[in-house]
Amino acid sequence: MRSRKICVVTGSRAEYGLLYWLLKEIETDLSLDLQLIVTGSHLEEAHGKTVREIEGDGFVIDARVPLDPQGDSGEETAATMARALSGIAEALAHLKPDLLMVLGDRYEILAAAEAAMLVAVPVAHIHGGELTEGAMDEAMRHAVTKMSHLHFTAANSYRQRVIQMGENPNSVFVSGAIGIDNIKRLNLIKQDDLSKSLGFDLARKFLLVTYHPETLADDSPGEAVEELLAAIDNSGFAAVITGVNADPGNKEISTRLTDFAKQRNGKVLLVQSLGKTRYLSAMKHCAAVVGNSSSGIIEAPAFPVPTVNIGDRQKGRLRTNSIIDCGPGRAEITAAIRRAIGPEFGKAVCTAQSPYGCGGTAERITTILKEIDLDGILLKTFYDLPIVP
Repeated sequence: MRSRKICVVTGSRAEYGLLYWLLKEIETDLSLDLQLIVTGSHLEEAHGKTVREIEGDGFVIDARVPLDPQGDSGEETAATMARALSGIAEALAHLKPDLLMVLGDRYEILAAAEAAMLVAVPVAHIHGGELTEGAMDEAMRHAVTKMSHLHFTAANSYRQRVIQMGENPNSVFVSGAIGIDNIKRLNLIKQDDLSKSLGFDLARKFLLVTYHPETLADDSPGEAVEELLAAIDNSGFAAVITGVNADPGNKEISTRLTDFAKQRNGKVLLVQSLGKTRYLSAMKHCAAVVGNSSSGIIEAPAFPVPTVNIGDRQKGRLRTNSIIDCGPGRAEITAAIRRAIGPEFGKAVCTAQSPYGCGGTAERITTILKEIDLDGILLKTFYDLPIVP
């Protein structure tokens, strides 16, 4: 019997970092054949051209779909998404996989799901059913769910939400958060070695900062990030800042971050992409994670490290008591940072219980991918919940 062809799409550094162990599991399973489509910011120099990391990890790239973004306005992002739809559809028509695997909620992932639907390839979706009320990712995630045929959720409440959206319970599996696998399986870098790798002193207390556009907010992204940068100054701590993602509004944030780091050379380090190992190693050694990335909600509590989560970008996600939510103003952020690194909050951090599982997600997903019956899977029936009088 021939191997089942599983095609995985990756479009950003963050999502590739999460997918790494799943790619390894599929690649080494004799009953599965891994295909890999690389697109999005992986192929953009402005975002670190992180395709080099994928190549360095030894994965064979079966198709590259450059998106050639002309800007980051809504209209320009729509044009970029159209190129993603066309390019990924062409790649799928050539590769002819048995199943397409996607993770998350970015616009290129929505385009991949649409492409698969149009060329009749079933879709498996990781991290469906979640809420992020401050970003357009919310709608994209749920749209991907409705175009998918298998669902791997990070927690039981997310599974229930996917079923609530009309998906058959037999197709929805609780796998846990896939990012926890990295924490359990990667050989993280010691603090001294990480300092040498970055050329930046990490022996002092430092903040690990990641800030992306809050795409549904009324405020200018540049003005919003200025409040965060002022709070970093107020804190007195050194900071390692990772580059912004490719969402609409990213260029304004990127410019402010670059200027801030240049003006504080030696105290603030801006790195477009740390890569999965250096990023998680920095997370392990930092005083607190600050910003609005999902990694502060999902991965940081597993170390455990305190998180200052700013604004509404992650509003709605399950969270534990090692996370401090605060508004976007500099005074609120400063107060939250000081609380996060204080001894009293340290007790809460040490007792934090993550709702996202304890790892092993890649193995669970791989087992289902090779064992589940795909015959007739494209024909979905809407699953109605019982009517409560």
